[in-house]
Formats: sequence, structure tokens, C-alpha cells
Amino acid sequence: MTDLLPDADRIGGPDELLDAGQVREFVLRSLAGADLDGRSVCLIVPDATRSCPLPLLLATVHEALHGRASRVTVLVALGTHAEMTEAQLHAHLGGPYPGFTVLNHEWWKPGTFVTLGDIDADRVAELSEGRLKEPVRVALNRAVVEHDVCLVIGPVFPHEVVGFSGGNKYFFPGVAGQEIIDFSHWLGALITSADIIGTRGITPVRALIDRAASMIPSRRLALCLVVKSGTGDLHAASFGTPEAAWAACADVSARTHVRYLDAPVRRVVSVVPLKYDDMWTGAKGFYKVEPVVADGGQVIVYAPHITRIAAMHPEIEEIGYHCRDYFLKQWDRFSHHHWGVLAHSTHLRGAGTYDPEHGERGRVTVTLATGIPEEVVRGANLDYLDPASVDLPALSADPDTLVVAQAGEVLYRLR
Repeated sequence: MTDLLPDADRIGGPDELLDAGQVREFVLRSLAGADLDGRSVCLIVPDATRSCPLPLLLATVHEALHGRASRVTVLVALGTHAEMTEAQLHAHLGGPYPGFTVLNHEWWKPGTFVTLGDIDADRVAELSEGRLKEPVRVALNRAVVEHDVCLVIGPVFPHEVVGFSGGNKYFFPGVAGQEIIDFSHWLGALITSADIIGTRGITPVRALIDRAASMIPSRRLALCLVVKSGTGDLHAASFGTPEAAWAACADVSARTHVRYLDAPVRRVVSVVPLKYDDMWTGAKGFYKVEPVVADGGQVIVYAPHITRIAAMHPEIEEIGYHCRDYFLKQWDRFSHHHWGVLAHSTHLRGAGTYDPEHGERGRVTVTLATGIPEEVVRGANLDYLDPASVDLPALSADPDTLVVAQAGEVLYRLR
């Protein structure tokens, strides 16, 4: 069930930065009124690929719940990202938090999951606006259903699969089973990243994950955040149901995390920060800038620290990067692969066309200037550039080039 709060309580806004005292007071006040005495609580938090001041937030949650909740588990929403080590968890979460148990979402272990049921084919067709019509199994980390209350704590940013991240997305795909992850990501790929990223309101993918979340038997709450990109500072925070808290912060994110250009540019250089350690996550440096690149233009993803495409999804090196229609028009050849991998492929390759006679034609050139070997990059159907040859000051001075620092969280769009 979900908590019957019609609206979310929110502090802050797009032109504000909250101080630690404001955040602490808001969290304490919100949790004081949430009827959590004697309840078991599962805190679902992001991994290190999202900017978020978790040490401040978890320290405050610990102050609010320690000795009050019957037990508290912190579950890191890895989706299908790599497991975080003890040292990484300590740096990311802060702590220690006496009485709190910290767990990675161990998506690679079948025993992690419990099945909640299926969303039937007719309902899927309705939610997806006719793009898919087959049932999907809804499986979730069993820690979620083994606690009385689930509290999502995480940021909201423009997102290539769902429109804006956050809220129920921390359940699906954050701590979900492979089938619903693949299904939801392929639905986003059918719409295409360029068309869905930064879309406000209930997109078809958001509708699907909201429906899946409604099947969770535990009470659901969310502390949603709008983080100043690349920092631990907060523009805003909201508390309530995942649906209402997410909507309140998505309104702020839409005004905070989107930059508008008057005209397209010929080239974008996305400087990818260290928190993205492979192209599976670092590809956000492409997603967030694709809309402002002129037809025939180029995106250079500059990340010398990235040395492989996907540690947890090596099949992407076999499949390569291709536009959506490359897969759709050869579906018998590719449908057996994980749909989430196919979706990632289309998101990084971007818009394009394919037919058997003329082959594949991308709208833009995607160039990796990374530590990934040239033969691996070209074998995956992307362009290669030696990162040592990249002159960022010269590129910044080029009027036809946009250099984006700390790429991956702020979306660039045309007016």
C-alpha cells in the first residue's frame, strides 16, 4: 500500500540553495510525522553514480529513527551496476550508523528477489501506449517487502529512459529483477532517448514503473532531492508518497538541470567526471547533449579514466552500438539478448536510420576519447579519438564547439 498523502511537503526551489540546518530540520520534521514508531524501515538510496549528500541525509535519518524504528536496513539501489566495496560504501554513505544494516542490491543472486506478480499484456499495452503488448513479471529485492515501510532517498535528474529520474524509479529498476529492468528500458528505447529525456509528467515508462510499484505490499514514502549538479548542495527537497514527492522535485529539476541553446552546435565535448567508471554509466555524457547537436555533427565523450565499456555487461562489446531501427528491423537476430543492453546500445548511438539496402546511418558521430583500446571502440561501432590529442582550451575557444564540464546530469536542449 502507499501512504495516503495527497501532496508532498517541499522546501527550496530552482533559485535557492539549502543549508545543512534547513535540510536537517526538514528531514527530522518529515519523519517525526510519518508514523514510524515500532516499524521496520528499508531505506533505498542511490549508488555513487548520482550526486547526493547521503552522509548528511543518513546521519539525520539515523537521528530520527534510531531507537524508534524496530529495525532499519539501508539498501543501495545498484540497478545492474557493480557492487560497492566496504570502503566505497563508507565514503558514499558516511557513518557508521549503529543499528542500521547496509546492503548492496545483489542483483546477480537469484535469491535476492521475491516475485510480486505480473502486469498483464493488455495493461502493458495501455501503459506503453501500444508500443508493447506482452506480460511482464515484477520481481523486487525481498528486503523491500520484508519491511513495514520503504523510504526512498534520492535525487531527481533528467533521465534518458523515464523522462525524469527519482521516486518509484528507485524500486524499478533500482532494486528490481532483470525482466522488469529490461522491459522498462526497452520501452524507453522504443520512444528513444532524445524524445523522452527531460519530458515532464507521466511518460509511458513512468506509468509502467508506477504500476509495478503499486504492487509492493509495504508502505512507500520518498525523500526526493534536487541536487546542484556535481556537488552535495541541495536546491530543494520534498517528502511524501513517491509519486507526489517525485513530482514536486521534477518541477524544480526541470528548471534547474536543463540548459537551453538558441541554435544547434556542430560539436559537443562532454567531459565525463570520475564517478562514471565505465561507458555503461559514462554514456550519460552523450544522452544529455544529443538534442543540441546539429545533423551530421559530433559528440566527443572525453573520459581518459574510463578503460572499458561495461564491466557488468560484456555482451555490449559483441552487439555494439546501434540506432533503434537497426534492432527493430532485425528483431529475430537480436531479441534473445537482454533488452536493457539493447536499450543502452540505442541510447549511446542516438538517432539514426537502418534498412538492409543502405545499412545504418547515425544522425551524429559518437566519438570516444577514453582509455578504452581503439580496436574495442571501433569494434563496438563507435568512432575513436586518442584522449591525449584532446586540447580542451582550444576546443572551448572554437565557436562551433560546446565543451560541457561535469557532463552527465544537466540536460542541454534547443529552445
